[in-house]
Amino acid sequence: MSSRIACSDASFPLLPPEKLLDLVVLLELKAVDLGLFEGRSQLQPSTVFQNTSRVAADYRCQLQERGLRLSDVFLQVDLDFSAWAINHPDIARRRQTREAYRHALDFAGECNCHHVTVLPGVVFADEPETDSFQRCADELRWRCEKAEERGLVCSIEPHLGSIVPTPAETIRLIDAVPGLTLTLDYTHFVRQGFSESEIESLVKQASHFHVRGANSRRLQASFKDNTIDYARVLKVMHETGYQGDLVLEYVWIDWEHCNEVDNLSETILWRDFITQQLGSTGSS
Repeated sequence: MSSRIACSDASFPLLPPEKLLDLVVLLELKAVDLGLFEGRSQLQPSTVFQNTSRVAADYRCQLQERGLRLSDVFLQVDLDFSAWAINHPDIARRRQTREAYRHALDFAGECNCHHVTVLPGVVFADEPETDSFQRCADELRWRCEKAEERGLVCSIEPHLGSIVPTPAETIRLIDAVPGLTLTLDYTHFVRQGFSESEIESLVKQASHFHVRGANSRRLQASFKDNTIDYARVLKVMHETGYQGDLVLEYVWIDWEHCNEVDNLSETILWRDFITQQLGSTGSS
C-alpha cells in the first residue's frame, strides 16, 4: 500500500478519534487528515484550543501507537463559510481567526505534521469584490509567513461558495500570495461544469490533493457515478512532479447531498483504484 495515500477523518465523523484511527489501520493506510471543524468533527477548535499542547500530545501518541502519520490539519472555525471567514470585514473577527490559525500551527507542529489547510474566504456582498479579495490576500500572506517561520506549508482549498470558485480566480489568488499552495479538490470545479483540462493547470500549485467521486450534478458521487478521469489526473501529477499526499476524502455532511453514499465502501474502492494507478505509473 502506498504511503502517499491518506484517509480523511471527515469521512467518519461519528467515530471517536481513537476508533477512527483504528479504522485507518484496518484500511491498511499509513496517514490521516485531521479536520478541526467547528460543529462537525470530534476534535473541534473551541475545545482543542483551550489546551492545544495537551490535546496534540495525546493525539500524537495515538498516531505513534498505530504507526500512522498526520498528513494535514484542516481548520474551519465555523460551519458558515462567511461568519468567520479569514477576510471578514470585522477586524476583531479577523484577529480571532488569526489566533485560531496560530493554534492550528501549534497542533500540527506537536504532531509532526508539515501541512495546514484553511478555507480561502468569501466575497462579501455589501462591498466591492476587490476589497474582499485584498483582505483575503493580506490574511493569507500573514498565514504563509507564520507557517514558513515554523517550517510548515500553508494551503487553501478552493471550494463552492468561496472567493475562488473557479480555476481562474484560484490562480489569481495564488499569484497574489507568495508561498501559498492548494489543497486541490477537482470535485468543487467539476460540480460547476468545468472541464478537467481547465482544472489541471492547478495541479502544479497543489501541495495536497483530495480524491472522491463527483459529476456535474453531485459534488460527492459514488465510484460508479464518478466522471473525473483520475488516471489522467495522476498522469498530470507525475508530469508536474507532484509530491504530496492523495487523500481519500468522502465527507459525511448535510450539504450538497454529501451524506448519500457509503463512505466506507467508496473509500475502499478508491484506495484500491489509486493504489493500482500509482503502481502502473511508478509513482508509489
